[in-house]
Amino acid sequence: MANTKSAIKRIRRISRQTKVNKSRKSRFRSAIKKMNLILDKKDKKEALAFLPKLNSELMKIAKTGVIKKENASRNISRITKKINSL
Repeated sequence: MANTKSAIKRIRRISRQTKVNKSRKSRFRSAIKKMNLILDKKDKKEALAFLPKLNSELMKIAKTGVIKKENASRNISRITKKINSL
């Protein structure tokens, strides 16, 4: 258990940050899943329409440090390749 005043404040801050990070990670996973569902339907037009939104979402999450920028870029690159192969 935290003894100092600053440690107690830090615990409160970390718990708030954890909630925010969990919601961001959830948005990341949801966006990827949504794109994968579109790709499974083989709907190229819909996939191309959703790609900029996905890109924006992943980069926003990467900017905050929940995932690394390389991770976001890699996901976007792989999804773009799948779209082009449809």
